[in-house]
Amino acid sequence: MQYTSAEAAKLLRKTKEELAAVLEKENKAGIFTAAVGENIEDVRPAYDFAGTREKVKDYHDRIRKIKHAMNEFNLRTLIPEFSMTIDEMLVYIPHLSAEKSRLETMAAALPKERVTGGYAPRTIVEYNYANYNPEEAAKALESVSDELAKAQTALDVVNNSVKFDINI
Repeated sequence: MQYTSAEAAKLLRKTKEELAAVLEKENKAGIFTAAVGENIEDVRPAYDFAGTREKVKDYHDRIRKIKHAMNEFNLRTLIPEFSMTIDEMLVYIPHLSAEKSRLETMAAALPKERVTGGYAPRTIVEYNYANYNPEEAAKALESVSDELAKAQTALDVVNNSVKFDINI
């Protein structure tokens, strides 16, 4: 069946939730407590060890197949505007995000700023000096922010429009 990457991610999340429900039921029914003198068969919850193991195996197989198909899609699908695969974009976007964060701090710096704070009284006035032009950092920030937005949008378009096969 064909899915977009966004649909596949939802399918993966749903499959993992279903697996978690099966495992939670197993946790509740796999071991039970009976009081002394109580008939164990009257309080024994329904539990099928072999059937549960088979369900867990089936869910693990589905998860593996979904993830594998998503990984293959990410490795071979090109984002045309960037000449990068989705896999590369998934590395590039966090790099841009980190650079944006760094540049936000640098752009907010003052060329000269008095050092304040601490618990001991200061007898000598100290200043921190930006060893760069904060306006240049602001321009670089704008450029990186634009590139990040463009990259995220390009990735979103592909993830929500290009379909691939998942054989489950």
